[in-house]
Amino acid sequence: MELIAEIEIDRPPAEVFAFLADMSNNPQWQRGMQSCEWTSPLPIRVGSTYSQRASFLGRPIITEFEVAEYETDGRIRITSTKSTFPLDITRTVEPAGEGSRVRAMIRGEPGGIMGLLAPITKPLAYHSIQRDYRRLKELLEAGAPD
Repeated sequence: MELIAEIEIDRPPAEVFAFLADMSNNPQWQRGMQSCEWTSPLPIRVGSTYSQRASFLGRPIITEFEVAEYETDGRIRITSTKSTFPLDITRTVEPAGEGSRVRAMIRGEPGGIMGLLAPITKPLAYHSIQRDYRRLKELLEAGAPD
């Protein structure tokens, strides 16, 4: 399954990327995200790790991630190393007019019952991700806390 989200945010790219790349901010804008914490020392770099707990359709999704690519000018790629729902996520932030364009590519292959339900869950996941990125826009344009 591959899903793409793209949105423009009226904030400087460096500010948007700093917020987006710090995964401990995820519970502030991602619905269903219960916790997200770094499990390796900061600053963020290739090889950094974090753990998150989330739920989707009432099912727990517990995932450990590793930063696979990190470019301070606006690109981060994270891959799950242990998960009930394996994911590979690339987020980019680039200038767009006076603000930023955020693009996320989410790839995942659910297993078990979630894999069997993929034709049903993919549209639900797509709409959930779109809502999350609209929430990110609202949060950052309102002046999100650091």
